[in-house]
Amino acid sequence: MTNHQFTTQIVHADRLGGAEHGAIHKPIHTSVQYGYEKVEDLIAVFQGTAKGGFNYARQGTPTTAALEAKITQMEGGQGTIAFATGMAGICAVFLTLLKAGDHVVASQFVFGNTNSVFGTLADLGIEVTMVDVTDAANVAAALRPHTRMVFVETIANPGTQIPDLEGIGALCQQHGLLYVVDNTVASPYLFRASSVGAGLVVNSLTKSIGGQGAALGGAVTDTGLFDWSGYPNIFAPYRKGDGKGWGLQQLRKKGLRDMGGTLSSHAAQQLALGAETLTLRMERTSATALALARYLEAHPAISRVLYPMLESHPQHAFARKHLKAGSWLLSFELRDAAQCLPVCNRLQLPIKATGLADSRTLIIPVAHTIFWEAGPDVRAAMGIADGMIRLSVGLEEVEDLLADFEQALAGA
Repeated sequence: MTNHQFTTQIVHADRLGGAEHGAIHKPIHTSVQYGYEKVEDLIAVFQGTAKGGFNYARQGTPTTAALEAKITQMEGGQGTIAFATGMAGICAVFLTLLKAGDHVVASQFVFGNTNSVFGTLADLGIEVTMVDVTDAANVAAALRPHTRMVFVETIANPGTQIPDLEGIGALCQQHGLLYVVDNTVASPYLFRASSVGAGLVVNSLTKSIGGQGAALGGAVTDTGLFDWSGYPNIFAPYRKGDGKGWGLQQLRKKGLRDMGGTLSSHAAQQLALGAETLTLRMERTSATALALARYLEAHPAISRVLYPMLESHPQHAFARKHLKAGSWLLSFELRDAAQCLPVCNRLQLPIKATGLADSRTLIIPVAHTIFWEAGPDVRAAMGIADGMIRLSVGLEEVEDLLADFEQALAGA
């Protein structure tokens, strides 16, 4: 199937991977325990010397394994681990691959919950320096002898900043650093992080890949580009056999077995079904978001629109170079910040809710909700104004959304 296109591979993955009884989807495996005829076979699974196999569902099931195979295929990687949520995956990366005394360089525009995790890392003795990653020179200036990792998001939420993905990748390769890219907003359809040298790719499966706001999930994919044999934080029990698998093995053992961030089989199948329509949804929502962005940019009540495919976007050149389209995330600012809540309330189609990449358009005032806890100083550093509104554009017809915004903004 490697000679077929992106969606063709995904929709036929289960049946060609050997689904039972000729089924076109992998079944939901609910068993927690997995038994073997010989105890030696069980030992091989425990010690990681067996090719495949399951022992206890906290480390995965045949259903989560099928989803992992799909994500690996999407990202063009060598392996994936599924987690209960995207944040579980991010925490596993940080807490299983970093130690006290290590240093991380991260984007100053990261998702609010990720920013909160950085505070936890600091309490554990892991230092994080946050910089403007739209210029790789800022990352280079922040590097230290004990820097282990660089962490960025393909498209930042909510400001839609795009890092110098290629420049940072070259920098990480030069210094032997682990380059971690959160690809949630772009999705592996619009962008493959391996193309810029990322070693690990994070996806919140809840969002682009699942796509319907019906199941939580996350994934970490190893692209095969990072040399784990030279990484000092791999525990001795995992330094066996092919070094290419050391990173994922430690993530699975520590992130799933020890920390318990396990994805259920029921959620895994629902997310796998959502993945089949990823291409269609990303193309539709990207086209609608661009049309809406152009409309808002021309409206007198709007002071600024943030969408990567607008020519006015500060990183538009990066977007055109790396992305197939702009995705579903769109933010804008009202000239009169006092109109922020009234405009949201006058809109009839967008649902006033947190979350992203649902089938339905979602709207939220940013400073009052998802970045309220961060405080005004952090918001200012991230470019989040009091009048900023975030949209997650859904599958509605663009004409209906445009008409709704027309009436809602008339009073502004």
